[in-house]
Amino acid sequence: MERFPVDAGWRALRRTVAGPDVAPVRLPLDRWPRLAPFARPVGLLVVIGLFAVTLAQQTDRRLPGIVPILFAGLTVAPLLALPRRPLLAWRLAVVALATCTFNAPAGAGWPWTPVLALGSLLVLAVVATRADRPVLAWVGLLTLVPGLALVDPDHRVSVVVLVLTVLVLGDLVRGNRRSRRALAAQTALSEREQERRAVLEERTRIARELHDVVAHHMSMIAVQAETAPYRLADVPDGARTEFAAIAGSAREALTDMRRLLGVLRSEAAGPETAPQPGLAELPAMVDAARRAGLTVTLDSPAPAAGTPAPVALAAYRIVQEGLANAARHAAGAVVRVSVRPGPRALAVRVENSAGTGPAAAQRGTGHGLTGMRERALALGGTFTAGPADGGGYVVDALLPYDGEDGTG
Repeated sequence: MERFPVDAGWRALRRTVAGPDVAPVRLPLDRWPRLAPFARPVGLLVVIGLFAVTLAQQTDRRLPGIVPILFAGLTVAPLLALPRRPLLAWRLAVVALATCTFNAPAGAGWPWTPVLALGSLLVLAVVATRADRPVLAWVGLLTLVPGLALVDPDHRVSVVVLVLTVLVLGDLVRGNRRSRRALAAQTALSEREQERRAVLEERTRIARELHDVVAHHMSMIAVQAETAPYRLADVPDGARTEFAAIAGSAREALTDMRRLLGVLRSEAAGPETAPQPGLAELPAMVDAARRAGLTVTLDSPAPAAGTPAPVALAAYRIVQEGLANAARHAAGAVVRVSVRPGPRALAVRVENSAGTGPAAAQRGTGHGLTGMRERALALGGTFTAGPADGGGYVVDALLPYDGEDGTG
């Protein structure tokens, strides 16, 4: 047991003798409530049977009056209190060990009935798995007092070894339970941290992809502002100055965006030089999915010329992730992809039927839905995903053209 200062020892003694109880025992009835209507009466019958057995063992002691009944009740009382009040059960057991020696014939080495001896060991084991070490140390010492005082000297070593064994094993069980709880809490914390990091990484990746789109528009603004005075006749000097200021501001914005991209890109990530995909690349992606074994149908009219590049990029990535999820989790399913432009928003839908074959062994990072949701929300749109009514899975995204919800 741990060594602790005198003041802490006295506080632990007060807690042991008259302090609040320890955590109650979690019975199997709490895990399987259907057994409760049957197990509780059975347990009560067992206690009544032990009471009757203990009372019958006192017939040769010739105890006066109701003393046999009181002793028999004190013998089984710890078992009644044990599930909800383990420390109270131990206090009753110590009192029973010190007083209920009625069954000991002359010269007997063990002054207690088997019911009291085994019940006290059970109570001691439960308390050892529930109490902290300072309290447990006093529990062991106070339990040994009636044992060493009443047991035959030839059996005292056995009593000490038995009590210490129960205490050590119970303390090991308690420590193991605490370790499992700490590990479960740490695992839950790590999962939340991984989810948070996944969201941040996905937002960073979206920002890097959008950088090329915005940089293109800013470059066009700068070029048009610089060439406008040469394409227009009779441009006043004031207008030339404004065009030059617009071009300068656009190029400064481009410089700031490059610096921002340097912050967003990790040290291990190299520059992305490939053009960003859009709606025009959807048929090629669907054909690649068909060649990989998916049954895919695409319902997508020719992309409108005015579809903003960020919207087209988000739609492409959502369809890409939807096809990947269908291949990973619903092998053999039929996948229907719909990308329909509306007056104010682009509606994207990826729906797959229930899979007919075994799921692929390869598993993703588990954050695909997070990435799709972040892309839709970054544009001010909406995103939903969940099981379909007839089986399968449905992903719906509404991507507004102007950054406003296009449902109206």
